[in-house]
Amino acid sequence: MSCDVSAIIQELENDFTVRPYLTALEHLPAEEACLAEFPNWLNSGLIDILRKDGINHLYSHQASALKAINEGKNVVTVTPTASGKTICYNLPVLDAIIKKPETRAIYLFPTKALSQDQLGELYRMIEALDEPVKTFTYDGDTPVSARSSIRKQGQIVVTNPDMLHTGILPHHTKWHQLFQNLKYIVMDEIHIYRGVFGSHMANVIRRLKRICEFYGSKPQFICCSATIANPLEFSEKIVGEKFTLINNNGAPRGEKYFLFYNPPVVNRQLGIRKSLIKETARLVSKFLNYDIQSIVFARSRLTTELLTSYLKDYLVKKGIDRDQVRGYRGGYLPNLRREIEKGLKEGKIKGVVSTNALELGVDIGQLDACFIAGYPGTISSTWQQAGRAGRRSHSSVAILVASSVPLDQYMINASDYFFKETPESAVIDPNNLSILISHIKCAAFELPFIRGEKFGSEELEEILQFLEDKKMVHFTQNKWHWMSEAYPADEVSLRSASTENFAIIDTEAGENKVIGEVDRESVATTIHEGAIYIHEGDQYTITRLDYDDYKAYAKKVDADYYTDAQVESHIKLLDVFEGHDQANVKHQHGEISITTISTMYKKVKFYTHENLGYGKINLPAEDMHTTAYWLVLSEELNNYSGEKIQSGFTFDLGGGLLALSNVMVNVAPLFIMCDPKDIRAVAQIRSPFTDLPTLFIYDNYPGGVGFSEKIYELHDKILKAARDLIENCGCDKGCPSCVGPINQVGNHGKQSALLILKEAVR
Repeated sequence: MSCDVSAIIQELENDFTVRPYLTALEHLPAEEACLAEFPNWLNSGLIDILRKDGINHLYSHQASALKAINEGKNVVTVTPTASGKTICYNLPVLDAIIKKPETRAIYLFPTKALSQDQLGELYRMIEALDEPVKTFTYDGDTPVSARSSIRKQGQIVVTNPDMLHTGILPHHTKWHQLFQNLKYIVMDEIHIYRGVFGSHMANVIRRLKRICEFYGSKPQFICCSATIANPLEFSEKIVGEKFTLINNNGAPRGEKYFLFYNPPVVNRQLGIRKSLIKETARLVSKFLNYDIQSIVFARSRLTTELLTSYLKDYLVKKGIDRDQVRGYRGGYLPNLRREIEKGLKEGKIKGVVSTNALELGVDIGQLDACFIAGYPGTISSTWQQAGRAGRRSHSSVAILVASSVPLDQYMINASDYFFKETPESAVIDPNNLSILISHIKCAAFELPFIRGEKFGSEELEEILQFLEDKKMVHFTQNKWHWMSEAYPADEVSLRSASTENFAIIDTEAGENKVIGEVDRESVATTIHEGAIYIHEGDQYTITRLDYDDYKAYAKKVDADYYTDAQVESHIKLLDVFEGHDQANVKHQHGEISITTISTMYKKVKFYTHENLGYGKINLPAEDMHTTAYWLVLSEELNNYSGEKIQSGFTFDLGGGLLALSNVMVNVAPLFIMCDPKDIRAVAQIRSPFTDLPTLFIYDNYPGGVGFSEKIYELHDKILKAARDLIENCGCDKGCPSCVGPINQVGNHGKQSALLILKEAVR
């Protein structure tokens, strides 16, 4: 396919509707492999299997990982997508089991799809061995009839964090053979365990290690990660032990073209650009014309479904089967996702539009092109997504298409920053109080706590006394025993703030026809009554939302619009953890309470994206305690409000604060490894808590997971980046590419934000 990729790159460079809007065209040349010999301690049968597959040497990073593992070290291997990290853990684990059959290992993958995919490679190696190695998947799909034999006989148990949390650790007495002989814990794609998921995961590992200690084992950890800035520190925080970093990548790489495309401005004064969705669809269609198998990553469910719809419409116009393009996201049922993965691998599907659900290393075949519709939020994720094309040493292309939001505009015009800057640091907070207490309950259910025992680095006396007051634990004979009838693991969702998913039911297909599901946090904006729910290009209107029974009832329609919900937020300040004055402003970090309510939704026409009208949303408000960073402006700046600063510019405090809040939530992810939706901002012209103009940026998770604390630590860098973004934008008075649309921030919002930043950044 390399000639096709080269040909279309040439076509794009010569296309007057594309070339002027390419802000970067990087050619990353192919790289040769750096090879090493197999270690002499490795089982010869395993080496023979690899040689039959044409693998006569290891890559340098594989050899380094095997050496460190053989020396008993915890290892984290950080190399690019498709660099053979699987060998780094399969070989030592299989070697140990062959030499000592009672050896046990747990493989942890963040998703069921990834565990199924990696299992195929492991099974293939085991089948080629003379000696049987009993390997089983243990997840929600495992038949009840098979579970007993897996617990007793499984030498390698492949599972996911959710099943470990709810199905294995609470029932450890049934797994005693596994825990007594557990030698290795493999954690693949460890960079995924950031934010709230990672904070939960660190506590699950604390519980796992506690049970291992009870059974007399001390397993070794083998971790793999995509590129992040702090892999060693991050692994040590997740696992709570010292690690050895392996990052001497020796895998070959096919040549890759990486293009940055910024859709043209259609209104310079308002800074309005051509639609991200329509421009991405236009570029993808060029590749479909060349029969180049492509993947498109979108940032949201809605964008995924709109792109899928537009590309299917394009195929129909061309007389091509519309199922040559498929959508893929969380909320699709498992059998549909497996069908799409199979179609991609076999080449029957020419294009797939996905949320970041396909960012992980699920084998979906040899894709030649990757489109990224909107900057994913981190350099690490962008490279991970781009790596899904060209996985097997052939030429490929990745194209990042920018939206109008400030973060996208910052990155699309700063290609040097992207190609030369170290990826971001992953952030977690295992000691987030609400998360910590949840897992201490789970741990108490699993084994009694002994007085003086720590949970990770945390002292437990105060928390256990609190749980005793709540009649959840009982102290006797120097131990706290679980006494509640509740099963605590069921009440804790590792991936979100809540445990409940809402099922979406197609009413015309019967009561039991579930077409998808939505997490609780997304209900108010996605499946409120009157919402248009899009599923693989088909539109459904939500006719009824049963909030108490976690069900939304949908009816298939042929609508020419989609819906976009509006959300309002109200803040209360609860506690100040730390703070300091700087120049004319005050920086603080602490705890807040946030109340959010969805009040209305817009009906937005397909293709033209014009507003067709509004509807009301009648749902209860949601309250959340979390952590926040806030910036308090001085009385002097407050007094500027309404003053004419210079000809044509009157200081607009409200517009400036709102403009700055729009920029800050988009710029902060450059420095902390989070998605823009992981943090939120609220601007108050006169905060009832500080009595001054205040900008709050808070973690969008109960209890907070460390993002706002990191923003507090890095506020100088983030504020300077915000100033650079606004100053370098070519608009006159503010636009979606810097401070937000003029109809939001006003005619003086841009200049007012710069005046605030002049005071805040010295």
